[in-house]
Amino acid sequence: MGEFLQHLINTLVLGGTYALLGIGLTLIFGIMNVVNFTHGILYTFGAYVMFIVVQKFELNFFVALPLAIASGWALGALVELTLLRPLRGSDIDTTMLVMIGAWIAMQSATLWVWGGVAKSVPTPFPDAPLEIGPVSVSWLRLFVLIAAGALIVLTYVLINRTRLGSAMRATFQDQDTAALMGVNVNLIYTSTFAMGSSLAAAAGALLGPVYVVYPAMGDLAAVKAFAIVILGGLGNITGAVIGGFILALAEELGAGYISSGYRDAMGFLIIIAVLIFRPTGLFPRAERVG
Repeated sequence: MGEFLQHLINTLVLGGTYALLGIGLTLIFGIMNVVNFTHGILYTFGAYVMFIVVQKFELNFFVALPLAIASGWALGALVELTLLRPLRGSDIDTTMLVMIGAWIAMQSATLWVWGGVAKSVPTPFPDAPLEIGPVSVSWLRLFVLIAAGALIVLTYVLINRTRLGSAMRATFQDQDTAALMGVNVNLIYTSTFAMGSSLAAAAGALLGPVYVVYPAMGDLAAVKAFAIVILGGLGNITGAVIGGFILALAEELGAGYISSGYRDAMGFLIIIAVLIFRPTGLFPRAERVG
């Protein structure tokens, strides 16, 4: 039982960051109909900003996190303005090719600037874990869990309780009607891509200190983000959150009770099953984002 509880704690920590990845991708895919292949490199970007701010500039660890999120927002807005806006109205194949090119270029730039050597992010947390009965969790992982949960709640409030969120949902339902009602669709697209990018950067900034930071760290994260969107259903924020925790649970139980080598495989077996038996996702919601 103690081992199972430990896996559940690990699932909560990992699932929170997976949920952030899934929310960001489902927003962009659902509202803009863009397959964002740069999602993984934005995850990597957040981790590197965390490293730069803490290690190079020697600023407070807790100040670095919002800076990483803001940097992800700014980079996402730049990508949308320079690459996606000129392609507005183009077919999806053209957009996909451009985004794949952007992903390769951004990852190569990261490798050129920082090299291939993995880097660790120093944290202010003690090495001794917090022990609660048979379960132990590091203070860093506990912080990751709390921060990810707070970001998920803030995103849900922004989408469902603000004018920006209302405009996003209206654009998702019918872009032309939203424009006729006074919604600035260009601004919504830029804000959507920037928000999704900031959530990916937040996930990288949170998990970077837990593991290590290296240029290709976002590749697998991007694949998992797409898997979460498939699990949760396109355009469904709640589904993305649940899908993130389902994927994390499958990985933890697969690694704990079968083999750590099957950690990633277990999650994708679930994806295959979902695509076969419920191709619209476990929680389809085609009518609105939220």
